[in-house]
Amino acid sequence: MNRRTLLKALGLPVVAVTGALGWMTAARSKNRYYEGPVSDHFDGVRFFTPGQPQDKGLLELARWRLGGGRKDWPESFPSPFKDKPPAEVRDLRSALIGHASFLIQAAGLNILIDPVFSEKASPVSFAGPTRVNAPGIAFEDLPPIHVVLITHNHYDHLDTETLGRLWQRFQPKFVAPLGNDAVIRAEHPEIPVETRDWGGSVDLGNGVTAHLEPAYHWSARGINDRRMALWCAYVLTTPEGVIYHIGDTGFGDGKIFHAVRERFGKPRLAHLPIGAYEPRWFMEPQHMNPDDAVKVLRIVEAEQALGHHWGTFRLTDEGVEEPLQELAVALQTAEIPEVRFRALRPGEAWSPSA
Repeated sequence: MNRRTLLKALGLPVVAVTGALGWMTAARSKNRYYEGPVSDHFDGVRFFTPGQPQDKGLLELARWRLGGGRKDWPESFPSPFKDKPPAEVRDLRSALIGHASFLIQAAGLNILIDPVFSEKASPVSFAGPTRVNAPGIAFEDLPPIHVVLITHNHYDHLDTETLGRLWQRFQPKFVAPLGNDAVIRAEHPEIPVETRDWGGSVDLGNGVTAHLEPAYHWSARGINDRRMALWCAYVLTTPEGVIYHIGDTGFGDGKIFHAVRERFGKPRLAHLPIGAYEPRWFMEPQHMNPDDAVKVLRIVEAEQALGHHWGTFRLTDEGVEEPLQELAVALQTAEIPEVRFRALRPGEAWSPSA
């Protein structure tokens, strides 16, 4: 089987979302997004996570995609919730828009994380993963947006069409890890983006600061830019408490979660991904499963956890409701009440008083 035939068999959705062909041109010596000094997680061309497994190869991708075992998803999986958030919240409120897109309202600020309102998580409109439920907050119902935080550049997290609409309507502050400003500027040169390395921070106003922390993940938008832009998790320190948001991560050795607990204390709220984890032999380094997410909750000792990254875009092999079911089992095994770790549906909101 030649390369073209193999890629056709693997399918455009995999390529579109994961940038799965990046290793084909891994020898490229110039980073198109970022130029900066070598560090403990940047080799001068590509970012990496020290001690983490190497990138999967094309043969491993083929083994996954041609090996069977992928569960069917319904064409429609509508959420029973529809949120119309208030214009301002003085305490704390968090609502899932869908997949990994959140609206956080705290200390009078309205903050979007990884907003995706497009129908597909893909570089093209005619192929790629299609959402099976509408955004839980309609774009027209968004309150005034002050800040947009981007965790990394995969298409299910960085949606340039949505970012352009947000800029036109609200002109918010944009924050992202190193190199992602170039990704956004390529489509929207008018949008200023503040970038930081791991360990960096940005003052968002009203006593709220965004801290960029490591995650066990990677990045790519196409076939030759693998790990050329950085990825991150966010810790928000606010007058209403600490918020820990992870867009995508594997569990790895767990050190990054212990570091967050030690540096910032117990979060009041943690957003933890619980989907896109099967098959484990392929996904484990980059995506937690529900059992891993419960381990993170126990490490950081968050008062409240909200599960996301499930039930909107089919990216991997597990069924649409399996993350919800496996989370319930993991919580029961860990003797943690289900109310402390809720797997949100689009349009579902949490606040301390709810």
